[in-house]
Amino acid sequence: MKEISEQHISEPGLVVLDITAADEDTLRLVVAQLEERWATSGPAPVRRVPGRAGVTSRVYADIRRTAVRPG
Repeated sequence: MKEISEQHISEPGLVVLDITAADEDTLRLVVAQLEERWATSGPAPVRRVPGRAGVTSRVYADIRRTAVRPG
C-alpha cells in the first residue's frame, strides 16, 4: 500500500483506515457501512498479502462530514 501522506491526516477528523477481514464480502460490507456514516474515499482495491490471513483494504475518511446520500 502507498504510504500515508501528511495530506491524508492534515486536520483533525481526517483518518486513514487499514481494514483486514477474513474474506472480501466481509471487507466490502464494512466499507459500505463506513460509507453510510462518513464521507469516504469509497471502495478501495482489495489486497491479499502472501503468507497473511485474510484480505486488506485502505479507506480514507472525513469523520467530520456525514455521508452524502443521493436523492
